[in-house]
Amino acid sequence: MNWLNRWELYAFGSAFFAGLTAILGKLGVAGVNSNLATFIRTLVIIAVTAVILFIRDEWRKPESIPASTWLFLTLSGIATGLSWLCYYRALQLGPVTKVAPIDKLSVVFAILLGVLFLGEHLTWQLAVGGSLIVLGSLVMVLF
Repeated sequence: MNWLNRWELYAFGSAFFAGLTAILGKLGVAGVNSNLATFIRTLVIIAVTAVILFIRDEWRKPESIPASTWLFLTLSGIATGLSWLCYYRALQLGPVTKVAPIDKLSVVFAILLGVLFLGEHLTWQLAVGGSLIVLGSLVMVLF
């Protein structure tokens, strides 16, 4: 695994499963309200994550987790929930081939927010790559 670092493997896994999520989500919201679909999805995620934590013996006492971690994970959870609610509603109303490219603009938002709030450096490669993502999304959605 010399050519592929561990974080890269997980990043590719994330991209693959996000793509699969779009297809399965589109099929799933066909017969149910998008908010209920998001709730069901969330319950499944909780169950799967709990099983993984149990198998790997990674449970921690809540009081051992720093307050700042609780704050940021709570805010992240709110952002994730809002993202999922919007995503599932968009899938219910529109074609996956148009919804998914717009959703992937999250990469551009992550780059911008990383630069603004985390002090990450905006390199020319990031600027060009982000611009290409925006351009590609526009081409896929508008034409």
